[in-house]
Amino acid sequence: MMRFRQQAAVRLLLAGALWAGLTQAYAEAQYQLEKVVELSRHGIRPPTPGNRTSIETATHRPWARWTTQDGELTGHGYAAVSNKGRWEGEHYRQLGLFTAGCPQPGDVYIRASPLQRTRATAQALADGAFPGCGVAIHRVAGEDDPLFQTDAFPATMTEPATQLAAVKQKAGDLAARQRALQPAADALKRAVCDPAADCSIFTTPWQIIQGKNGKVSIEGLSVMANMAETLRLGWSENLPLSQLAWGNITRADQITAILPLLTASYDLGNDVLYTAQKRGSILLNAMLEGVQQDAGNRHATPDTRWLLLVAHDTNIAMVRTLMDFSWTLAGYTRGNIPPGSSLVFERWRDKKSGERFLHVYFQAQSLDDLRRLQAMDDTHPLLRAEWHQPDCRLTEAGTLCPMQSAVRALSKNLDRRAITPVAYPAF
Repeated sequence: MMRFRQQAAVRLLLAGALWAGLTQAYAEAQYQLEKVVELSRHGIRPPTPGNRTSIETATHRPWARWTTQDGELTGHGYAAVSNKGRWEGEHYRQLGLFTAGCPQPGDVYIRASPLQRTRATAQALADGAFPGCGVAIHRVAGEDDPLFQTDAFPATMTEPATQLAAVKQKAGDLAARQRALQPAADALKRAVCDPAADCSIFTTPWQIIQGKNGKVSIEGLSVMANMAETLRLGWSENLPLSQLAWGNITRADQITAILPLLTASYDLGNDVLYTAQKRGSILLNAMLEGVQQDAGNRHATPDTRWLLLVAHDTNIAMVRTLMDFSWTLAGYTRGNIPPGSSLVFERWRDKKSGERFLHVYFQAQSLDDLRRLQAMDDTHPLLRAEWHQPDCRLTEAGTLCPMQSAVRALSKNLDRRAITPVAYPAF
């Protein structure tokens, strides 16, 4: 009987391998990948200077100093992103998007936000995908890019009164929100609060406040979200446990337990539709133009096989809000945007019919894979969530959505008044 079961298992394994081979051949025969537009968050960094000030003030104690300057990409972060870039380069070569070796002219265009952590992340992705090729990283002159730093330009700035009203409407019963999140706040308090210090920030009622510049924040929640983000980044950085919440966090699930505070901060910040329409429309429009480029459409975006934009979680949050796209990846909370994660638009063509499709998804590494610098492979794949609507189809290439109807759906929340012309350096 045991021998029979072993033989049956072998037959099933061989049949599965054969089916997998046939499935791959079918996908290669029927669908062809033509273009990729990717919006990536920067990799792992220490807290920004402003965040450090706020979390140290709230907890009345200094937080760990990292090996890099506050807000800058770390060496560990570079390595993690380079691993991702290496996997993407190999993956897209296997799919026929690129040939072996260095990219040809027109194969790839990379644009980074002007900040160090985004520029260094873009370099890490390029070095991983195309090692030794010296792929150019493009950026605008100065410190503000109209695609990413949208609060610096008149057309994409929010109107203060409208912004405040939109946040209040989204917040609803703020006290009820705070009560629902008290378990996460208590877990964070146990991790970071010195019992001898004033830790009233964890129980003080939240308030919606608006600064002189019109920016709206949730007093109380914002600083706790900064703490949760700093601890998540510290876990991903593989900080010694003694330096991570003073030894009070030793497992990834303890990070997961405090991430609902970060989700709540997203909900009442960049995920507010009015905010996203004013500050995210220009970026989502550029991504949609990029993925349609040279498919019977001519736009100002680079006509390249892989358009890679490297920015911030705030940018991804606003774009996904306009798309009506949300996700919950294993080990994270709803809508979480880990370091090095990315929102991807792929354009595929059915070779038989000529019809074009969009494959839209969000991808990230797990908390532990980032901490271990785990290379991506079949055993350790990227976590992924796909966007879809009723007319999409499940294929061997993924969930493919008819291009015209997908673009209409993804464009429905754009504020055309907030979309201004964008120039692309050295293109």
